[in-house]
Parts: sequence; C-alpha cells; structure tokens
Amino acid sequence: MADKEATVYILDLGSSMADCHNGRTESDLDWSMRYVWDKISTTVAASRKTWNVGVLGVRTDETNNPLEGEEEGCEGYENISVLQELGPMTMNSLETLRRHVKTGDTQNGDCISAIVLAIEMIEKFTKTLKYNRKIILVTDGEAPMDSSDIGDIAEKMKRSSIQLTVLGVDFDDVEFGFKEEDKSSIKKENEEILRDLVEKCDGLYGTMAEAIAELETPRVKMIKPYKTYDGLLTLGDPNMHEDAMSINVERYFKTHKATVPPASRVVMKTESNGGPSGVTETADGDEMQGVEPTPSFSAVKDARTYKVNDPDAPGGKRDVDFAELAKGYEYGRTAVHISESDYNITKIETTKSFSIVGFIYQEKYEPFLNMGETGMTIAQKFNDAAALKLSSLIHSLHELESYAVARIVTKDGKEPTLVLLAPHIEPDFECLYDVPLPFAEDVRNYPFPPLGKVITVQGTTITENHRNIPSQELQNAMDDYVDAMDISSWERNDEGNRTMEYGPVEDLFSPQLHRINQVIRHRATYPTQPVPPTPAILLKYANPPEDLVAKVKSDLEDLIDKASVKRVPPKAKGRRDKGDKPKPISGLDIDALLKQPGNKRDKINPDKAISDFKQKVELADDQADIENAIKQMGAIVRDIVTKSFGDQDYERAIEHIGVMRDIADQYEYPDLFNSFIRDFKTRLLSGEFNGNHRELWWKMKHARLGLIDNKESEHSKVEAEEAAEFLKK
Repeated sequence: MADKEATVYILDLGSSMADCHNGRTESDLDWSMRYVWDKISTTVAASRKTWNVGVLGVRTDETNNPLEGEEEGCEGYENISVLQELGPMTMNSLETLRRHVKTGDTQNGDCISAIVLAIEMIEKFTKTLKYNRKIILVTDGEAPMDSSDIGDIAEKMKRSSIQLTVLGVDFDDVEFGFKEEDKSSIKKENEEILRDLVEKCDGLYGTMAEAIAELETPRVKMIKPYKTYDGLLTLGDPNMHEDAMSINVERYFKTHKATVPPASRVVMKTESNGGPSGVTETADGDEMQGVEPTPSFSAVKDARTYKVNDPDAPGGKRDVDFAELAKGYEYGRTAVHISESDYNITKIETTKSFSIVGFIYQEKYEPFLNMGETGMTIAQKFNDAAALKLSSLIHSLHELESYAVARIVTKDGKEPTLVLLAPHIEPDFECLYDVPLPFAEDVRNYPFPPLGKVITVQGTTITENHRNIPSQELQNAMDDYVDAMDISSWERNDEGNRTMEYGPVEDLFSPQLHRINQVIRHRATYPTQPVPPTPAILLKYANPPEDLVAKVKSDLEDLIDKASVKRVPPKAKGRRDKGDKPKPISGLDIDALLKQPGNKRDKINPDKAISDFKQKVELADDQADIENAIKQMGAIVRDIVTKSFGDQDYERAIEHIGVMRDIADQYEYPDLFNSFIRDFKTRLLSGEFNGNHRELWWKMKHARLGLIDNKESEHSKVEAEEAAEFLKK
C-alpha cells in the first residue's frame, strides 16, 4: 500500500446547488460539503506532506483551468475552475478554499470534462511514482453532460490506477433505500451516465445521504506496519554453544494505543508597530512542531527559571543556573540526591537482543499478567531457512501447549522488557504474538480471607452457619445478578430475536479520542459555528437500553436484600453532646469499651498523638476537655518543629495541624484552633523554634492551614478577608 496520496475533489457549484430539497433546511451545497470538509480536515489534521489534495469547481461563473482557450478540439471546458492546485493541504489553504466554495449564477459546466481535467492534474503531479490516486465527484446532476467519450475516459483511469467516487445529491440508491420522486429528465439521464462510467472504471457510486450518514461512525485508522526489532531470536548463547538456537526475525506492533491529539498553546500575533495597545508579541522565531504558522497565531515558547532559598537575597530567593542543579528522585515526599557517577553505576548497559529465557505451560499462565500492547514476531523476509526454524519453534510450542518467556532489548542502551511469546498458526500465516510481562516489583499481592470458610482463634474451621460465610440464598442471588449482566446475546437480530452480542469489540470506540477529533475537524472548517452535539454512536454504551438496565437493577435489588447491605451514615458534623454519639452499624457500645478504668488518658502520647487526640476529644465531657486536648496537641506540634532536622519533620507537623483544624471545625470550636495558629505563626516566623523554619509556613500556606473563617464555620468570628490576609503574610 502506497503511503502517498493524490486526491482531486470535483465540486458542483451550479446555481441549483443553492436550493434546499427533501425537507432539508440547508442548501444542497452546504449539506454536501459536510462530507468534503470532513475528509479534507482529516487530511489537514494528519499533517502528512505526502497526502495531496486538489479541488476543481464545476459550473463556476469564471473559467480557470489549464485547457482553457487551447487549440481546437478542447471545447467543453468552460465554467470549470481550479480552486486549489494539487499539493499538500494546510490550515491556510483550507481557509482560502473555504472562501472560494460558493454557488455561482450559471448552469453551464460539464462534470465529465472536469473528470478529464482531474486526470490530467493527477498524472502531471504524480508522474510514474507510486501513489494512491483518487477522484471524488460531488454533484446534483442538474447540468447536461457529454457522454461521447465515457469508454475512453474509463480506460484512461484504469490504466492510471485512478479510483473514481461519485456522490450525487439525492441520487437513487436501491441498497441504501433512497429514491427521489419527480426528478428532472436531465438528472435521470446524468445518473445513468455516471453510473455507467463508474461501472466501467470499477469505481464507487452512491447517494450523498449515505456518505453523510456514515460520517458519525468513527473511522478506524489503518497504519503501515512499524518494525520494532530486526535481528536474532536466540535460545542459549550462539557465541558459546554450537547447539544454541538462532533465528533471524522481525517484530512489529500488532496493537498500538491511539493517543488523543495534544493541545497546542498559541498567542495572538501583533505587529511590532501599530499593534493593539498593551499587547506585545510574546512568541516568535522558532516554530513549534505540529503548529502551523498562521497570520493570526504564534506558538508559545517555554522559559524556565530555577530558584533556591537564600535569606540574603531579595525576597528570600535567588536564581541558579540549570548546570548547577543536582539530579534527585522522589522517595515518598523526600528528594533523594544521586550523583552522576552513582547514576551511571545503576544504569543498565544493554545491547540489542531478543532471547528466550524459559517456558511455561499455557494452563499455568494467568491472563491478568498481560501488560501493554501486543507485538508480532515473524521470520525475516525472503529468508527460507529462518522461516523453517521459526515454524518449527511455533509448532513445538503449539503441540506442547506452552508459551515462551523472552527478554528483549529493541536497541542498544534501551531498558530490557520481558515478553510472553504465544504461538499463532493459520493456513497461510504463522507468527509469535507477544505481550509485556511484569517484573517482580510490578506485582502487588493482597491476601484476602476465603469466602467459603472461617478459621477461629482456636484453629477451628467453620464452613456454614456463620455471619461471614454466604448462605445458599445469597449465592443464588449473586449468580442471578452475574447472569443478568451477560450481554453476549442481548442484541436483537433482523427477526427481532435476542441472539447477537451487545457491544462487540469492533463496534466499541473511544469517545474521548473520536469526539476530540470530530470537534477539531469541525472547528477547523467552521471557526465561528458552535461545536456540534456528540454523535449517538459514541454515547450508545453510555446509555444502555432501559429494559437491560431494569433487568439488572431487579437482580441487584434482590442481591442487596439477601446480603443485608446497609448504607453507611454520613459523617456527622457539629458539636455533639456526650449522649448524642452516632451508633455504630455493628451494634457494639464503643463508649462502654473505651471508658474502662484507665482508658481515659489525661496526657496525649507524642508517639501516637493523632489517635490519642481524636480519642480524647471523642470522650470529652465538656469544652474544657477539648480545650485541654488542643493545648496538648499544640505543644506536641511545637516540639516536633523544634526538634526537626531541617525539613525532616515538616510533613509530620503539617499532618498534626491538619487534624487539629478538622477536629476544631467538626466540633464547632474554631476559636480554639484560631488562637493556636496565630500564636504558632508568630513564634515560627520569629525563629523561636530552634532556628529558621520559615519554609514550614510556606508549606502550611500551600496546604491552606490558616484561620477557620465564618464561611467554613458559622461559629467563627474571623471574616474571610482576614483569613486570606493571614495566609498572604
């Protein structure tokens, strides 16, 4: 398949295209251009210089084409204009073309002559190079056509490998199910002429309604095979062992993730002189990849500066050069420095290789270990010996019902990857499919107790009549719920019977990807129009059929009833009296358990301050107990900051302050916390806590650990403006 394309669109711009037909509210031209603009904007979005577009206008008021006014025998090319020469399509050319596409005041102009011109344009541009050559004709068929040379034109297109597509406005199409009544005799005759031409040159013929109806269906992008590895597949080391296996192979992507188009940041361009006042050109010079320079916009250029804390510098910060920075990595919330020499030691020096390291039976492999995109390994092209060797390996794996585990480095210096090789055999094709495997560090094991049995403290195993073991009634309800979600045969066939799969893989599209692409194409074509609604096909599975939802909901309600699922009550907020504690779902009297002698601690343990603080507040009898708890917690926070080595304990202090703030807000004692935070800030900024800990205040501002204002709590006496000013200073 050629990667180069040359497409010429022939647009009928006659006066009849300005009319509206068959109940439409937009003109035939605007309606037809929906399809054309979608195709052209897709080409623009691809940004491929090898995809070329040309546009011819038929029945234009003027005549502008290469065969205009030539020697005798070239009559019939009047009222045909080249709106765009065949070449790469850009946003600028799209904007220019949009201004030229408008209906004229004439009925003269021959579409067959325009096809001849399009053939000349394609042959002149492509010469003898390998191209996909296409001509797309859009017309309403209301102007006379000269059909005397139909046979010669068809032969010419077949010799030049040009595919002709004819899309007619309200043309009859039996397969699509459309037939226009009371059409003119000229249109009937032209439909027969164009259908005959298409049949002779093996082209495509259809009505425009079908083409527009298919626009909402996302088009799956077919791409050229991308080779990820070309070299030896080995089993053992051929350099050390004579009997080691070595096969010349090529590896390609089988599946590859389609990414959403990234957003490009641009600014309005202004002239250095005479521009709008107060506006300066913030970006010029270098162009950004993927952003086409236009008269109105310019790409945004990034500039970074690096600062470090310096009490002697203005503002407490000073700029540093990038070359002075040290490399570091996040370990939790701590930045760990690593020198260049240490980094070089940890970096794996790899060479390009593809080697099998082991085998595993298919029945022992867990599918959930698959990670990432699928690759496909085949024998090296035109190498019969390699094909025979690889075929032997594939058949051996198939017969033994096994997979191979391989280590692959696609090029020197790249990180190694473990892949699982699975055999695939068809009558005319054999290969090894592969999927990435996780390393030990990628696997997380989370043990859960078994559902079918309970082991008591004494070691007794209970398998029935226990609250943690599902009853037979509950298991039946769960089975019914799972069966209700089976959609493998929910879709109705043509006879109305539910035998087809609901949501087959080939009909599932990424709403995010295709919606953004649709909006981009529409905005490029119609800059001032509102964004069109989301196509129904992208929302089909977001809104499943009501009868399917009702069926599943019925079984779900039965499951909830059998499982005795209870809603967790919302967390209560506000001052609570001693006897106004929420009752736990378990029914246990937690207060009675906690209020045993010795459980009501007078002092909060600094090693587990948060849990002790919460318990002390929970068991408080009056405001004095809560005030005492906050005072103790404040003392612990001040001690943490005082003993902190640099910023080592800042996160711990912030966590403690955050808990104090939440509890004070929850129990409606904001003034207690506000008094603490005012005093803490004053001491912190004055250097009372054994040195300069100003950075902690910056982190607290970032965490919004300031005063509790009256918008957060109606019991606070602090205004919102005062709270905001408190954080600014």
